[in-house]
Amino acid sequence: MNSRLTGYLFCTLAMIGVGSTVVASKLIAHGLPPFAATALRFAIAFPLFVLAMQLTGEAWPRVSRREALLLLLQSAAGSMGYTVLLLSGMRLTSATDAGVIAGSLPAVAALVAVVALRERPGMLTIGAVALATLGVAVCTLHTAGASEPAGVSAPASASASMLLGNVFVLLAVLCEALFILLNKRLRTPVSPLQMSTLMSGIGLALSFIPALLERPWTMAYDPTAIEGVVYYALVPTVGGFMLWFAGAARIAGAQASALTAFVPISAAIFAAAVLHETIGVAQWGAMACVLGAVLLIACEGARRRDANASSVTVHRLRID
Repeated sequence: MNSRLTGYLFCTLAMIGVGSTVVASKLIAHGLPPFAATALRFAIAFPLFVLAMQLTGEAWPRVSRREALLLLLQSAAGSMGYTVLLLSGMRLTSATDAGVIAGSLPAVAALVAVVALRERPGMLTIGAVALATLGVAVCTLHTAGASEPAGVSAPASASASMLLGNVFVLLAVLCEALFILLNKRLRTPVSPLQMSTLMSGIGLALSFIPALLERPWTMAYDPTAIEGVVYYALVPTVGGFMLWFAGAARIAGAQASALTAFVPISAAIFAAAVLHETIGVAQWGAMACVLGAVLLIACEGARRRDANASSVTVHRLRID
């Protein structure tokens, strides 16, 4: 298998794992409070990353104070914020809805880059943001009655709970988008393993005190929730991080971005298989919008890469 195909395979497996986190979070959410579950996730993953660093001989990166602050903010948003908000949302909404909203990450990241970093968006990026927004709106605004038997209306309180849950998941996606953008601001080279270890360690430190305040030891023991956390720590966190970083190093950024389309598909399949959720018409339509947005983002990335390559070629010809 050549390097590019290996990259496709690794990134695809990583995104399938990300989709499964939505279902794992659903299992965790009703058995453990969010900060306690987050702290336990990183308490399992962090020592494994440290062991991997020792086995590979990688040292801790030396960063400036500014970069240390960026790493702190990055972990607060992407490691702790994403997990806590996702778990909070999964108490209230369906895994299928959450998976579709999570799949809008590339378009949300592009929108955040335009607003926060004042990047100039291309027409494809604008179309992707519009499609992703439409998909998220369909998921967020459809009533809880969509998952009820025909002729049965869900109470207003159930609809409000689903709406709040979807908002929590969308905020989690925003945190993940900030995580991605903050990573681009680092100047010191940090390897994938070093970054994974730092994000897990800082995430554990940030969530530890809030986890103690939740007093999880006073709750009844829920084996399903514990198993969900262990799965989350080992498969999507340790395995997913390493698969994604190893795969992304072998393929172009636009191609890696396109493979995030597997997130909502994976989440929907796992939700149907494990949680026995029904995928409604509105959710299929929202999924189509999100997949279209991911495709447009990938096309935009490929177009920019080709334009940059052409610019470099023209510049070299002028020099020659």
